[in-house]
Amino acid sequence: EVQLVESGGGLAQPGGSLRLSCAASGFSFDNYAMSWVRQAPGKGLEWVSSINWNGAITMYSESQKGRFTISRDNTKNTVYLQMNSLETQDTAVYYCARVEETYYRAGNYCIGGMDSWGKGTLVTVSS
Repeated sequence: EVQLVESGGGLAQPGGSLRLSCAASGFSFDNYAMSWVRQAPGKGLEWVSSINWNGAITMYSESQKGRFTISRDNTKNTVYLQMNSLETQDTAVYYCARVEETYYRAGNYCIGGMDSWGKGTLVTVSS
């Protein structure tokens, strides 16, 4: 059974930092790209970042580029999201998700849908 368990959420002040972790089990972790997706209160799901199977390729939403860093440790079956310079708009439940498929289009690495999700961890950015 695929399991994804997020941790590391909590309360942070604007300008602060948090590091989220996602522990994966039940599948061959290093065969899959992984993503972080968030849902702000009252809003829909928003893709945040993705990383390919070995960490060589990372992608970010424009609003997170330069502030967030995704990484993974395949020896620990864990993917991370380091969040710096947090803003109140970053308040959301953050979900870890397994990427169902990846492909190349016009030479660009692309992410398909997500087929497994964790239960999420709440990040609140407030003074």
